[in-house]
This record gives sequence, structure tokens and C-alpha cells, in this order.
Amino acid sequence: MQHSESIWPLYVTLRAKEVTVGRWTQTNWEVDQLLPATGEKPEGGHLVAIELFLDERANYRLNLDLANPKLFIICDDKGDGVPVPMSVTANQNIAAGALEGDTPVLTCAIPEAIGCWIESFITRHGEAPIQAHRRKHIDVRGELKSRGEKPE
Repeated sequence: MQHSESIWPLYVTLRAKEVTVGRWTQTNWEVDQLLPATGEKPEGGHLVAIELFLDERANYRLNLDLANPKLFIICDDKGDGVPVPMSVTANQNIAAGALEGDTPVLTCAIPEAIGCWIESFITRHGEAPIQAHRRKHIDVRGELKSRGEKPE
């Protein structure tokens, strides 16, 4: 996997952190290292890639404009409670979709180099307009709420 204009291979390592909640102890996972995949693979590292897509530029911009922009590491859950990194994205909507599907997602701050790379991708291809899609609101009886819309 080669670094390109739209793909950046990375090594991701995770670490377990024991957290006490009340009188119970649970294991939480967090990103330990996020390294460019140009050097030697670190122990316990997983090779993943962040890939940028033209139609997601508006979402990247929203993330980069936050006070603390994040990368989202989407993991696979093999059933043993140990997440396995599968991909990395800077798109919050992709991460939210994964979470809705009960897929583990870890976050970490965007390293400066990756932030600059995403910024240059957006600059090179132009800003994309932010498009918000509204859902039709339906009440509990299944009828459209009165906003001038008629049920079909």
C-alpha cells in the first residue's frame, strides 16, 4: 500500500485501559500509536489506511474546523472484546454509521501532518458545499405532521 494523494497507510496500535465504574471494572480500548506505514511495523500494530473521497470533502472540512479535530478508527469486533482496527476516516458521518451498526470506533486527535494532507486534498479539489438532508417527520400514528404536507 503506497502513500498517494488520497490514501495514507498507517500503523495503529491499541492499548487496554482498566476503568472502574462504581464497583465494577471494565476494559476500555484507546489508540496508543498512529504511525505512518513507512517504517518497521510496531509490535501489535495493524496496517490500515485513511482514504479520502471527493464526495466527503464537506465532512472533512467540518471536522478540521472543530477546536479538536479527530480521526476515527473503525474496528472489527471478533467477539473476544479486543477491537481490531480495520480503517481510519476523518468523516464523522462514517464513524456515526459504524457506531449505529454496533461497530467499535475509537478516536484520536488528527496528527498535524495528516491534517495538512487533508487540507491540501480539499484545496486541490475545491470546497464542497455542505448538503443537509432533512427527514420527513412522522408522528406515532404514521401520518405526516402538519407542516403543509399531505400524506401519500
